[in-house]
Amino acid sequence: MLPAKHALSAAEATAPKGCSSLKLRQLSRRVSQLFDAEVSSAGLKTTQYSLLSHIVRLGPVRPGQLAAVMEMDASTLTRNLQPLIAQGWVEVTPGDDGRSRQVDATPAGKAMQAQARKAWQRAQQGFNERMGPERVARLHAVIDECLGLLNEVGEGEA
Repeated sequence: MLPAKHALSAAEATAPKGCSSLKLRQLSRRVSQLFDAEVSSAGLKTTQYSLLSHIVRLGPVRPGQLAAVMEMDASTLTRNLQPLIAQGWVEVTPGDDGRSRQVDATPAGKAMQAQARKAWQRAQQGFNERMGPERVARLHAVIDECLGLLNEVGEGEA
Protein backbone atom coordinates (compact mmCIF):
# COMPACT_ATOMS: atom_id res chain seq x y z
CA MET A 1 0.00 0.00 0.00
CA LEU A 2 1.26 3.47 -0.84
CA PRO A 3 2.01 5.88 1.99
CA ALA A 4 -0.71 8.52 2.34
CA LYS A 5 1.41 11.22 0.70
CA HIS A 6 1.69 9.06 -2.47
CA ALA A 7 -1.92 7.87 -2.62
CA LEU A 8 -3.85 9.26 -5.57
CA SER A 9 -7.23 10.78 -5.06
CA ALA A 10 -10.08 9.43 -7.20
CA ALA A 11 -9.99 12.64 -9.25
CA GLU A 12 -6.23 12.33 -9.83
CA ALA A 13 -6.55 8.66 -10.78
CA THR A 14 -9.15 9.43 -13.45
CA ALA A 15 -7.81 12.80 -14.63
CA PRO A 16 -6.49 12.77 -18.20
CA LYS A 17 -2.71 12.79 -18.41
CA GLY A 18 -0.86 14.09 -21.41
CA CYS A 19 -2.05 15.47 -24.70
CA SER A 20 -5.17 13.85 -26.13
CA SER A 21 -4.21 14.83 -29.67
CA LEU A 22 -0.81 13.15 -29.32
CA LYS A 23 -2.30 10.00 -27.81
CA LEU A 24 -4.90 9.75 -30.58
CA ARG A 25 -2.26 10.29 -33.26
CA GLN A 26 -0.03 7.62 -31.69
CA LEU A 27 -2.91 5.14 -31.68
CA SER A 28 -3.95 6.11 -35.19
CA ARG A 29 -0.41 5.65 -36.54
CA ARG A 30 -0.07 2.24 -34.88
CA VAL A 31 -3.45 1.00 -36.12
CA SER A 32 -2.65 2.36 -39.61
CA GLN A 33 0.62 0.41 -39.59
CA LEU A 34 -1.24 -2.82 -38.79
CA PHE A 35 -3.84 -2.24 -41.50
CA ASP A 36 -1.33 -0.95 -44.07
CA ALA A 37 0.73 -4.13 -43.63
CA GLU A 38 -2.23 -6.14 -44.95
CA VAL A 39 -3.88 -3.73 -47.37
CA SER A 40 -0.59 -2.89 -49.10
CA SER A 41 -0.54 -6.46 -50.41
CA ALA A 42 -3.41 -5.37 -52.67
CA GLY A 43 -1.53 -2.26 -53.84
CA LEU A 44 -3.34 0.34 -51.72
CA LYS A 45 -2.77 2.31 -48.57
CA THR A 46 -5.47 1.96 -45.93
CA THR A 47 -6.54 5.58 -46.49
CA GLN A 48 -6.91 4.88 -50.22
CA TYR A 49 -8.90 1.72 -49.54
CA SER A 50 -11.24 3.61 -47.22
CA LEU A 51 -11.81 6.39 -49.75
CA LEU A 52 -12.31 3.95 -52.62
CA SER A 53 -14.75 1.89 -50.52
CA HIS A 54 -16.83 4.95 -49.72
CA ILE A 55 -16.92 5.92 -53.39
CA VAL A 56 -17.97 2.40 -54.43
CA ARG A 57 -20.70 2.36 -51.77
CA LEU A 58 -22.00 5.93 -52.30
CA GLY A 59 -21.14 6.68 -55.91
CA PRO A 60 -21.79 8.53 -57.95
CA VAL A 61 -21.49 11.10 -55.17
CA ARG A 62 -20.88 14.82 -54.96
CA PRO A 63 -17.43 15.63 -53.53
CA GLY A 64 -18.93 17.73 -50.72
CA GLN A 65 -21.19 14.89 -49.64
CA LEU A 66 -18.29 12.42 -49.76
CA ALA A 67 -16.11 14.73 -47.67
CA ALA A 68 -18.90 15.14 -45.11
CA VAL A 69 -19.50 11.40 -44.81
CA MET A 70 -15.77 10.79 -44.36
CA GLU A 71 -15.41 13.71 -41.93
CA MET A 72 -12.67 15.42 -43.96
CA ASP A 73 -12.37 18.82 -45.51
CA ALA A 74 -12.73 19.40 -49.24
CA SER A 75 -9.04 20.15 -49.86
CA THR A 76 -7.97 16.90 -48.17
CA LEU A 77 -10.51 14.98 -50.24
CA THR A 78 -9.25 16.58 -53.47
CA ARG A 79 -5.65 15.72 -52.57
CA ASN A 80 -6.54 12.12 -51.61
CA LEU A 81 -8.54 11.57 -54.79
CA GLN A 82 -5.60 12.39 -57.07
CA PRO A 83 -3.74 9.03 -56.78
CA LEU A 84 -6.99 7.11 -57.29
CA ILE A 85 -7.79 9.16 -60.38
CA ALA A 86 -4.23 8.73 -61.70
CA GLN A 87 -4.54 4.94 -61.35
CA GLY A 88 -7.84 4.97 -63.25
CA TRP A 89 -9.83 3.69 -60.26
CA VAL A 90 -11.92 6.85 -59.80
CA GLU A 91 -13.30 9.44 -62.17
CA VAL A 92 -14.73 12.88 -61.61
CA THR A 93 -17.54 13.75 -64.01
CA PRO A 94 -19.90 16.69 -64.46
CA GLY A 95 -22.87 16.71 -62.10
CA ASP A 96 -26.47 17.66 -62.66
CA ASP A 97 -25.61 21.24 -63.59
CA GLY A 98 -22.57 22.93 -65.07
CA ARG A 99 -21.10 23.85 -61.70
CA SER A 100 -21.32 20.52 -59.87
CA ARG A 101 -19.21 17.40 -60.11
CA GLN A 102 -19.63 13.76 -59.18
CA VAL A 103 -17.09 11.20 -58.08
CA ASP A 104 -17.52 7.57 -59.08
CA ALA A 105 -15.48 4.38 -59.14
CA THR A 106 -14.52 2.97 -62.51
CA PRO A 107 -14.89 -0.76 -63.20
CA ALA A 108 -11.15 -1.09 -62.46
CA GLY A 109 -11.69 0.78 -59.19
CA LYS A 110 -14.52 -1.53 -58.18
CA ALA A 111 -12.32 -4.54 -58.94
CA MET A 112 -9.44 -3.06 -56.92
CA GLN A 113 -11.73 -2.35 -53.97
CA ALA A 114 -13.08 -5.92 -54.04
CA GLN A 115 -9.54 -7.31 -54.12
CA ALA A 116 -8.36 -5.03 -51.32
CA ARG A 117 -11.45 -5.83 -49.21
CA LYS A 118 -10.04 -9.31 -48.55
CA ALA A 119 -6.81 -7.80 -47.24
CA TRP A 120 -8.75 -5.27 -45.15
CA GLN A 121 -10.85 -8.10 -43.67
CA ARG A 122 -7.65 -9.92 -42.65
CA ALA A 123 -6.38 -6.70 -41.04
CA GLN A 124 -9.65 -6.14 -39.17
CA GLN A 125 -9.76 -9.75 -37.99
CA GLY A 126 -6.15 -9.53 -36.78
CA PHE A 127 -6.89 -6.29 -34.96
CA ASN A 128 -10.00 -7.80 -33.36
CA GLU A 129 -8.03 -10.85 -32.22
CA ARG A 130 -5.18 -8.77 -30.84
CA MET A 131 -7.37 -6.25 -29.02
CA GLY A 132 -10.32 -8.49 -28.22
CA PRO A 133 -13.73 -7.97 -29.82
CA GLU A 134 -15.23 -6.42 -26.68
CA ARG A 135 -12.47 -3.79 -26.48
CA VAL A 136 -12.85 -3.03 -30.21
CA ALA A 137 -16.60 -2.59 -29.77
CA ARG A 138 -15.99 -0.25 -26.80
CA LEU A 139 -13.38 1.66 -28.79
CA HIS A 140 -15.80 2.15 -31.68
CA ALA A 141 -18.53 3.29 -29.28
CA VAL A 142 -16.23 5.83 -27.57
CA ILE A 143 -14.99 7.14 -30.93
CA ASP A 144 -18.57 7.50 -32.24
CA GLU A 145 -19.61 9.25 -29.03
CA CYS A 146 -16.65 11.64 -29.22
CA LEU A 147 -17.28 12.41 -32.89
CA GLY A 148 -20.89 13.20 -32.07
CA LEU A 149 -19.89 15.52 -29.26
CA LEU A 150 -17.24 17.26 -31.35
CA ASN A 151 -19.67 17.65 -34.26
CA GLU A 152 -22.19 19.27 -31.90
CA VAL A 153 -19.54 21.74 -30.76
CA GLY A 154 -18.50 22.43 -34.36
CA GLU A 155 -22.11 23.02 -35.43
CA GLY A 156 -22.68 25.36 -32.49
CA GLU A 157 -19.64 27.45 -33.43
CA ALA A 158 -20.67 27.92 -37.05
